[in-house]
Amino acid sequence: MIEYENVLTTCPYCGTGCAVHLQVLDNKLVGVLPAKNHVISKGGLCIKGWNVHAFVNHPDRLTKPLIRKNGVLEEATWEEALDLVATKLGEIKNESGPDSIAFLSSAKCTNEENFLLSKLARAVIGTNNIDHCARL
Repeated sequence: MIEYENVLTTCPYCGTGCAVHLQVLDNKLVGVLPAKNHVISKGGLCIKGWNVHAFVNHPDRLTKPLIRKNGVLEEATWEEALDLVATKLGEIKNESGPDSIAFLSSAKCTNEENFLLSKLARAVIGTNNIDHCARL
């Protein structure tokens, strides 16, 4: 039996917030449709939105974190990778000060995700060195 569903979500390509229906066939993402009555997208999508499904199952997509060990990238657990990042950021902050660290956010993130990154930069690391790719 074929299993099909449309999953309503927000397009990840920019901060506009267009709504898309992801077409899922037998647990595999196969296409996308615009949300007809959505207040922002109003049934339309840009070219990136129409192709939003293409990267999800792409064979070149990284799905697990990689850590360089002895010059070679090796698969790691998320906990191991996040611990390494936190440790390295802490070392850099302690050795060179918080303003030696900068953050670059993305238009592919939601406003909420960008806000959280700014909180990490300012409240946790203690730097105002944060920028956004849409400004570049």
